[in-house]
Amino acid sequence: MNLVVPPITPELNKDLSVFLAGSIESGVAQKWQDKVIEELSEENVTLLNPRRLSWDASWEQKIDNPVFKEQVLWELEALEKADMIIMYFDKNTTSPITLLELGLYARSNKLVVCCPDGFWRKGNVDIVCEQYGLQKVNSLEELINEVKKKLE
Repeated sequence: MNLVVPPITPELNKDLSVFLAGSIESGVAQKWQDKVIEELSEENVTLLNPRRLSWDASWEQKIDNPVFKEQVLWELEALEKADMIIMYFDKNTTSPITLLELGLYARSNKLVVCCPDGFWRKGNVDIVCEQYGLQKVNSLEELINEVKKKLE
């Protein structure tokens, strides 16, 4: 497995590349990305994980903040380059950026979505998935299994 995190430029090889889209809200969201990384550690896959190791919650989220802009541009580039996007909505979060990414990539044929009962906008997510024929799964384990199936 090859793990790429910001601000490292996503250079992809022939392996399947998977963007880990989903809930990141510090102190609220479970670190579901860690489980994905652990479960796929022995696979020939490149994981694009937007969870920045050096993130500082005090950074102003404005276009003229160079570190914040670098983060957002990294995510947009990685989403574009990825062969597959797995999306996990933690029911304890609001995940506005994940909802934005769902809208941006609903027509990409790259998405597999997990939105458990209890997520505050589950109805919206379910309707978008139905409307655009997006694959949905019911758990993080199933999301990981979809990556493994794609690797076969």
